[in-house]
Amino acid sequence: MQQVCPLDLGRDKLIEYTSEWSGDRFADGRPRVPDSLIEDLQDVTVTQAWAALTNAGFPWQYEGDFMCTHPGQVLIGRALTAVYMPRRPDMRKLMEEKGVQSGYIGDQISWPIDQLSDGDVYVADVFGKIEQGPVIGDNLSTAIYRKSGRGVVHDAAVRDIDGIRALVGFTSFVRGAHPSYASPTIMLAGINTVVRIGHVTVMPGDIVLGRDDGVVFIPPHLVEKVVRTAQVVRLRDVFGKLRLREEKYTPGQIDDRWTSEIEEDFWRWFEAQGDALPFSMDVVQTLLKERTW
Repeated sequence: MQQVCPLDLGRDKLIEYTSEWSGDRFADGRPRVPDSLIEDLQDVTVTQAWAALTNAGFPWQYEGDFMCTHPGQVLIGRALTAVYMPRRPDMRKLMEEKGVQSGYIGDQISWPIDQLSDGDVYVADVFGKIEQGPVIGDNLSTAIYRKSGRGVVHDAAVRDIDGIRALVGFTSFVRGAHPSYASPTIMLAGINTVVRIGHVTVMPGDIVLGRDDGVVFIPPHLVEKVVRTAQVVRLRDVFGKLRLREEKYTPGQIDDRWTSEIEEDFWRWFEAQGDALPFSMDVVQTLLKERTW
């Protein structure tokens, strides 16, 4: 049975606030972007994703200034969110009582982990806290990875960084490392609710794309657009570099908006690729009509 945190958005509200997503959903109401589409993000850069989102009217989906626990690796998955606040004894006491009534076991910091499923990324808003900010260390990281097969975006420090780095595949983005422990100073205020990670408003079910240069949070209804746009950009980059090596066009011509001559040349080259392309010409033409690059 799906557990509910006392300060969740709740399934109905979550569906309402992610209404632009028309596909499948999890039992908790989070949008369920298909695994195949999420896997396509492996080849998408943060820059490509940011550009596509900005062009779609979502310019504040990127956050940098993270420490990546596993440099060079990529973090991709569906956001399961949690928000923490400075501890207020009366409120924390009530939350503890309601948590027990809802079936939660143990300290509050373990509750979001209980909710994780395969493919989730634990996104925790701990208001950038460093000293007494670590909500997770190597033990809880091990539990997170066992349940989700992914990592975390943790807007605070973590502890036991050596143990975390020893977890192969647990790619995570954190604000730093500190040996202290957060529990005495904070309280859990919600799971699967709207959170703030730096400059970004993150909703449960957003798709996380983390690389060495930062993290992008992609609204579910824009994931396919991000993937397809990035594929077209890569395709045009391949063509542009090819023509530059051939010295058919100058760098200025390729870097500027293409002339009709170059566009026609691109389409002839594109058609010659045949089945080697990962998408149809209709998809490319649609995206190119919407482009602002």
